[in-house]
Parts: sequence; structure tokens; C-alpha cells
Amino acid sequence: MELHRSRGTLPLAIVCVFGGVMVLVAGEGWLLRMLAALGVVVVGGAALVGAVRPFRFVIGPDGLDVRRPGLRGTYRWEYFDALALDDRGRLVGVPAVGLGLRTTARHPRDGRPAVELLHLTQVRESPDEVAAALTRYSGGRFTDARTPVATQLPGAEIAFTVALRGYGTAPVDELVGRAQDALARGGPAERRAVRAEIEQARAAGIPVGLRGYDMGQVDAALGALHAALAEEPTTDRETTA
Repeated sequence: MELHRSRGTLPLAIVCVFGGVMVLVAGEGWLLRMLAALGVVVVGGAALVGAVRPFRFVIGPDGLDVRRPGLRGTYRWEYFDALALDDRGRLVGVPAVGLGLRTTARHPRDGRPAVELLHLTQVRESPDEVAAALTRYSGGRFTDARTPVATQLPGAEIAFTVALRGYGTAPVDELVGRAQDALARGGPAERRAVRAEIEQARAAGIPVGLRGYDMGQVDAALGALHAALAEEPTTDRETTA
């Protein structure tokens, strides 16, 4: 399975560079204005270089074929004692003894020093697709250490990975918050109302931006919340005189 780099920042980088250059060429006078335009060009240029830099990440039967800044080569599965995907959207690998890779992360389950192989905000494929490929090919070395959505429903904050193209954070936070409140304290009427809100939001389409919550994670969470809201409350809300 070959992963494809997200190009979400490329249009913004081009706009920044073009706009900054136009201000520098056409601008007259004020030093502050010129410095601001130069800063926009520099930031946009850095983002543009990162967006067009060579990238390759293939998950296959023999291992990982990687070409990205800081990591380049073919890494067979036996080069890693373990691999894991954490709640922050990072794929990390615990290198075998003698591999010589610089460890900058930790295995999310046992804390062993690990190499950050990939951040899933860099690719267009969903975390679930990447996890399925790793489960299939890694020979039992991979652990999906993300917290299951079902265990987050009662009231804890549900953590979504921020991606370069994803659902708007504000509408998702509001909808998920109302659903969790209804699960924790709402009666049948409140649950039905929020369940209908979820159905309406999914039918109409949640707004998508250049940067937002991972769409696969949000869809899974809303599906789990929708199903949970259909169940009868377990607490007895009847009061006695």
C-alpha cells in the first residue's frame, strides 16, 4: 500500500509567496509593510519547499519503503521489534538492536525508545487504512494504540487527529459535546433530539477546511455516538413522592 502525501498546504503556500512578492514589487514606502511582505514570502516559501519535497511511504510484505526528510531507505519488518500508532496520529517503530536509527519518540504502550516513522497528517489516507495495512503486513509487530472511541463516549474528551484537510473543529466539538451531554445527563427526548442532529449533520455534510479533524475519526465517533444515543438510559430518572 503506497501512501500519498497530503497537498493541503500547497495552495496556501503559493498564495503567500505570490501575494508577498506582489507587495514587495508594487509596495511603496513603509518599512514595516515591506518587512511584513518579506516575512510572508519566507513563510510561504518554506511551506512550498516542504510541500514539493520528495516523499514516498510504502507499506508492503517485505517492510517499509520510506523517502522523507530525516528518513530514507527500505526497512524490513525484522528491523523493528514493534510498531504502534498513537492517539496523536504518529506511527512509531521500536528499532531492533544495532539498527542505528535516532530515537525521538516512545512506544505508547510500554515506553520503549522509538523512531517516529510518519505523522498521519502528512498523508491523504485515513488512520484506519494505514492501521489495516500495517496489521496485514507487519507480521504481528504492529499495535493500534489509539484509544477506542467507544471507551471515550461517557464524558471524557474525544481526541481527534488534526489533518491538513478535515472537518471544521468548531462544529464537530459542539456536536460531539452535545451528544456526550445527552448520554451523561439527558433523557429519552434529549437523546432523540441530538441523535437527529447527528443524522442531519451527516446528511448535509460537515464543513471541510484546509486544516481540521481527521474525517475518518470523526465519522467513526459520530457513528458510535449515534448508536449509543439509541440505547435506553441505564439510570432510573423516576422520582418518588
